[in-house]
Amino acid sequence: MANPRGGGGARHLPLRLRRLLRSPISRCAGVLAAFAALLLVLSLRQVDRVALPGHGHDPSPAHAQVSSEQLWGSNGDGSHACVTPTSRYMAPKESERYMTVRSNGGLNQMRTGICDMVAVARLVNATLVIPQLDKRSFWQDTSTFKDIFNEPHFIKALEGDVHTVSDLPQSLQSVPRARKHFTSWSGASYYDEVKQLWKDHKVVHIPKSDSRLANNGLPMDIQRLRCRCLYQALHFSDPIENLGKKLLERLRSRGKFIALHLRYEKDMLAFTGCTYGLSESEADELRIMRERTSHWKLKDINSTEQRSEGNCPLTPEEVGIFLRAMGYPKSTWIYLAAGEIYGGDKYVSKLRSYFPNLVSKEVLATKEELDKFNNHASQVAALDYIVSVESDVFVPSHSGNMARAVEGHRRFLGHRKTVTPDRRGLVELFDLLQKGELMEGPKFSSLVTEMHKNRQGSPRKRNGSLPGSKGRARLRTEESFYENPFPECICLTGKH
Repeated sequence: MANPRGGGGARHLPLRLRRLLRSPISRCAGVLAAFAALLLVLSLRQVDRVALPGHGHDPSPAHAQVSSEQLWGSNGDGSHACVTPTSRYMAPKESERYMTVRSNGGLNQMRTGICDMVAVARLVNATLVIPQLDKRSFWQDTSTFKDIFNEPHFIKALEGDVHTVSDLPQSLQSVPRARKHFTSWSGASYYDEVKQLWKDHKVVHIPKSDSRLANNGLPMDIQRLRCRCLYQALHFSDPIENLGKKLLERLRSRGKFIALHLRYEKDMLAFTGCTYGLSESEADELRIMRERTSHWKLKDINSTEQRSEGNCPLTPEEVGIFLRAMGYPKSTWIYLAAGEIYGGDKYVSKLRSYFPNLVSKEVLATKEELDKFNNHASQVAALDYIVSVESDVFVPSHSGNMARAVEGHRRFLGHRKTVTPDRRGLVELFDLLQKGELMEGPKFSSLVTEMHKNRQGSPRKRNGSLPGSKGRARLRTEESFYENPFPECICLTGKH
């Protein structure tokens, strides 16, 4: 058993971290690297355990000394977007088939679902009616398509791909419609069979749009159409775009900045069952919310297990510790891309103690500028999306639709730096800090930076399904196409 007062050295680091310390040796500089690693292990045994505020918070700048290029540089590596159709791609044929859609979920779930439906309309040669947006989700947003998106641009941009109309022709308004729930993660052959629906009906209604297309194995032209839709056709409405640009200008006047997607809202914590660092009354409040939300199937959740498995969003304080360890100085500007943080300033202040230059849209915009978006969660989320895509660095504290969509968009635009925290690995380090077996400083920073050297948005192919997953369940574990559209929509320089 490890001695919490020290003397255990690297023997008592978790196995995962001991491997992390050893892993570069065989890959790097042989004996010299091994000697350097040995010195690091020995120094860890001699960590000064003098009590400091914030369980080892080192107020000095003795964190990782990292160059500006390492902190802010992009990872494009000669890649560029490539979404031009192949020579076999033809203009859409005239068709009397119509497809109506209700897009479900929050902003980014709807965005990717809409583009899946564009691709499906192409596959079945149907005219797509502008989708209806979800007004019954958790956010209860009454926004229409044209409130959030630039509808004329959307229709115009896709005219060479899919016939799109604002509404059904008057003659079809009252005709019987087939209703079809498309199977999730389906390939092109599935939609060849689906075409039979239009033999008996001129209009087919699709009540859910999310994840209806496979991530892999689709024709190149369909994959590129999904990218053209999401990145070139589905622009936000002018009021959203204009305020988003103003927020960016106000941020850039301050210098480089990080967009932090801090998923520490009440619904996220309740859904995941993550209560680490919360009071007993707060944990009870979240449990009650989870039990009363009928469509959340999982009710009894072990918060400790969730956290140790890396399934919990980082707390505001943990984000502060993480970013300082990565080498970002205290003067760094951080844009908080988030809804209402649970606990408010009680927890946000812990992040602010690490990074005082913490701002949000509520700080950067005037009350009058934001008033028009009141009670429209998806429109507000669109502002955060614009800033996140254009930020110098994007950091999501938890995976989710917004994090995946922003990362994919940033990859498409040249692999802009996106630092994805290894939550499972970080929890091990944070627990060592809590126990006093490690403290913030150069040693801690070296472990964190080593852990994340390959988690910064560099070009790579999409990950496949997880080992051991079988049948259709394996499709759920694949990396989302929209999280990483490489190689179909991203080419290396000199290739098409």
